[in-house]
Amino acid sequence: MACQKIQGDRVVIIAEVGVNHNGRIELARDLIDAASVAGADAVKFQTFQPDTLVVKGAEKAAYQKETTGKNESQYDMLEKLALPPETFTALRLHCRTKGIRFLSSPFSEEDIDVLERLDMETYKIPSGQITDLPYLRKIGSLRKDIYLSTGMASLDEIKAALEILTSAGTPKERIVLLHCNTAYPTPIEDANLHAMRTLKEAFHVNVGYSDHTIGIEIAIAAVAMGAAVVEKHFTLDKSMEGPDHRASMDPEELTRLVRGIRNVERALGDGRKRVTESEMQNREIVRKSIVAAVPIAAGEIFTEANLTTKRPATGMSPMQWNEIIGTVARRNFLPDDPI
Repeated sequence: MACQKIQGDRVVIIAEVGVNHNGRIELARDLIDAASVAGADAVKFQTFQPDTLVVKGAEKAAYQKETTGKNESQYDMLEKLALPPETFTALRLHCRTKGIRFLSSPFSEEDIDVLERLDMETYKIPSGQITDLPYLRKIGSLRKDIYLSTGMASLDEIKAALEILTSAGTPKERIVLLHCNTAYPTPIEDANLHAMRTLKEAFHVNVGYSDHTIGIEIAIAAVAMGAAVVEKHFTLDKSMEGPDHRASMDPEELTRLVRGIRNVERALGDGRKRVTESEMQNREIVRKSIVAAVPIAAGEIFTEANLTTKRPATGMSPMQWNEIIGTVARRNFLPDDPI
């Protein structure tokens, strides 16, 4: 299934579970269920093992320290949140039974192997992996659809990543660049949705938006600006312990996001300016006709003094004003009689 968005395709709405399952497969299943009920197209996890992702002494990000405490390392935090590789088979199957696509972001070449055993159709490359050359080369060699997040990346870094992916074998038409800001949460003034247009013009690919702002309006706005894919973190409860819950949507917000995006899609239309069937019934009511402003006797000359324009449009159109001025009335007219 190629990523190329064609006229009439729906925006892909991804509920990003990430690590909001807190390392518990039961909670992961509940999140799949809730995302399916809300109407999301896909639910996305993260496939990683701490040993292949981070050195043991690495610090946590500032937002992770705020949400999970300062006394543990990034390695220790991730160790609590990692799902065993074998659980992804069960989660993919559960997604299938719920009618929602399974996605997961791998964080190492070993994680790519885990997902390849599931015969993945699409790979989501997280922002932090955009400068990992051997990783990019391996995913590119698979020739699958790719969603590539571009948080923290310059245009030169994005260009380099695309060249690695395409030279490894993935056609550019199968890659969607996701504009992204990786602050959790992202300040509204840093969302910079116009950057999607910059990415599209610079690289001639489809674009989307991976959203980390609070609320749903920015993600909906991204659709109005041409996003083919929208991704946003999702949790059952924002007060849960864990690094990403606080900056995530709850099920009610996800439901409203899906509804808002679908409404925007319908409103965007096909771009052709035409009179719609729904407005035709109002045209006669709100447009005007040329009518008599005062009593006019037969044989009298129509002038700008004895004519005016008023609703409804049941007589001559005011666009014929110049044609009627100076002609002779063929009968008597009372005020407001259409000419």
